[in-house]
Parts: sequence; C-alpha cells; structure tokens
Amino acid sequence: MKTHFPSRDYAALIFDCDGTLTNSMPVHFQAWTRTLSGYGIAFPEERFYEMAGIPTRQIIERLSDEQCIAIDAFAAADQKESAFLEMIDSLTAIDGIVEVASHYRGQIPMAVASGGVRDVILRQLERIGCDDWFDAIITAEDTQRHKPYPDVFLEAARQMRVEPTLCLVYEDADLGLEAARAAGMDSIDVRAHFPIKHQA
Repeated sequence: MKTHFPSRDYAALIFDCDGTLTNSMPVHFQAWTRTLSGYGIAFPEERFYEMAGIPTRQIIERLSDEQCIAIDAFAAADQKESAFLEMIDSLTAIDGIVEVASHYRGQIPMAVASGGVRDVILRQLERIGCDDWFDAIITAEDTQRHKPYPDVFLEAARQMRVEPTLCLVYEDADLGLEAARAAGMDSIDVRAHFPIKHQA
C-alpha cells in the first residue's frame, strides 16, 4: 500500500481504527459470523461493510428487528467482542496509514475516533504498537450519537483543542466519511489505497 500523506498542512489528524489503522474488518466479520449464527441471524458480508462505524449493539438491535428474532443485544454484543478479542493475535496494521501517524507523531495533535468500544479499540492499538501515539481516543462510549453523525469527530477536535475545519480524517467507511463531512472536516478514503475486503 502506498503511504498517503496529507496534500496540505492541517492542524490535526484524526484516524478511524477498524479498517483504517488496523486490518481488522475480516477478523470482525469472522467474529460476527460466529456469534450471530448461534442466534439464526443472517449478516451478509456486503451488509457488514455497509454498517461499518455503527456500534455493535446497535447493529444487533437493527438486525434482530429486521429479521424478527428476539435477542439480548447487550449479551450478544459482549459475545461478539469476546470472539473478536480471541482472534486479535491475527490482527495486522495497515502499514501505509500507520506510517502517516508515525510520521506526524509529536508534530501535530492526533486522535482516534471510532464507533468501536473502548476496550477493543485500545487492545487493537496496543496490538499494532501505537496505543500511546494519540492525544485523544474517542470511542462509542463517549458520544450519544454515532457515525454518520459528526459527534465522534467533533469530540476528538474538542479534546485536541483544534478547530474542526483544520482537521483531516482518515476513514474506510461511507458512514464515517459522511460524518467527517458533517463535521466540516476534510477526509481521505483509505479504501482507494488499500483493498480491505481482499486481505486475509
């Protein structure tokens, strides 16, 4: 993957985690399949990628409503995240994006802004060796609204004390890119540089 540095100067950088800093999406999909198959809930891969950025519990609630299958969304979410963490040793970094973060580390403020739960995001960042690089780490627990709403990115800017319009977002999901636009931030779609779905 080619490293994609900003095309101009920004006051701060914000990175999504799953599918942006970490090549976690195939691992997440395995965890989803393992968990939801036990409940008889279908979650096709295309739909999985469409819902990237939505917190786990909300995805489960939506799928169970659509498929008329009663489920304890909190318990199922815990199951899914546990299944993911069991496979975390197979997780790899997306080198071209991590290289950008490494280059700007200590030069300008940087944040992670994710729809994932904090423990899982921190474990991923620790796994790829960059858990102490960021001035702020915003996760699903930190905002009431989630992508495509801009709240997670605005909270990252607030914690970094940087104007939102001076931030650049690295994202891999349509909902995340929509959230960045709503926050008034420029963004880079990393999918143009990294064939996420086809990585093992």
